[in-house]
Amino acid sequence: MTLAVQVPEELSARVPAEQRGPGLDRDAVRLLVSRGTDVSHHAFTELPRLLRAGDLLVVNTSPTLAAAVDGRIGHARVVVHFSTRGDDGRWAVELREPDGRGTTRPLGPGWTRSAPWKDAGGPTGTQVRLPGGVRLVLEEPLSTRSERLWWARAVGAGVPGMLREHGRPIRYSYTERDQPLSVYQTVFALPAAGGAGSAEMPSAARPFTARLVAELVSRGVQFAPVTLHTGVASPEAHEPPYPERFSVPEASARLINAVRAGDGRVVAVGTTAVRAVESAAGADGVVRAREGWTDLVVTPERGVRVVDGLVTGLHEPEASHLLMLRAVAGREAVDRAYEEALRGRYLWHEFGDVHLILPGQAPHTQHCASNCW
Repeated sequence: MTLAVQVPEELSARVPAEQRGPGLDRDAVRLLVSRGTDVSHHAFTELPRLLRAGDLLVVNTSPTLAAAVDGRIGHARVVVHFSTRGDDGRWAVELREPDGRGTTRPLGPGWTRSAPWKDAGGPTGTQVRLPGGVRLVLEEPLSTRSERLWWARAVGAGVPGMLREHGRPIRYSYTERDQPLSVYQTVFALPAAGGAGSAEMPSAARPFTARLVAELVSRGVQFAPVTLHTGVASPEAHEPPYPERFSVPEASARLINAVRAGDGRVVAVGTTAVRAVESAAGADGVVRAREGWTDLVVTPERGVRVVDGLVTGLHEPEASHLLMLRAVAGREAVDRAYEEALRGRYLWHEFGDVHLILPGQAPHTQHCASNCW
């Protein structure tokens, strides 16, 4: 899975594109385009001319939450990242330690044996005091493979209201400063029932502007909205994604199937959109309206059944997302694209540049002939 490359620290996008100079908008980023192993370099504003009438962009409408909030365990300061709300009302959370620079670092593998948790006999039953009179009680790890995320029950007040009043967007040390929540909302974001949303921005859609969307529509490119609420990523461990809540509505399923039956290409905007639409696809490649939880991890072995192309950011060499990119484009194409991105000094992470993967052959012809189960 790992790419044999090293991303220099100076290639991390530290601020959003619109803050890098006067008169810039979100779409002022670069666009690396892969068609098989052929790579070309563009501005993101050229996207409408790189797609064609009849193509379909699958977009994620999940809004980003102010999912980071300060808390205390005893006298120790922690930062809680709220990841996912379970069906039983509990929340999957990650506890991190302030790093003194306005960001956080992981608690480390020995945190279950160190203060302040050792006085409580370990994390289970530990109470975290949060603003607004909320107490968070840790109950059990989300997964047997890792103790990074825990199921926790909130006592005293509702979590969505507390996050709206006291939360801030999750950010990591490669960014320069805190940003308002509006910076982390995409043009496709819609309010979700019960205050649901994504712990971290579905960032592939961030460079889209209303103006660019209008130009795409005017050129005959269509849009199919889906929803997948992303959990907290693992910037250090690069774990595969945990189960996430998703929805593919009937209208979008019908539109995707119609495009696949014609000459258009189905291009997902972001790995979250891939996970949602592939979770709603049967072995026959037909997408059906679905909602609920998905634990699908798209790998080259599993392949893709629906998606012909992908708009995505640039991922760390260790990131599990690269498996999905290889499922769409193949390993050789992804390796070639990342070599070019490094050579061209593209910017990484959620405020960085964008990678458009298009098929190097006619769509739908070989996706599942030998690469799906």
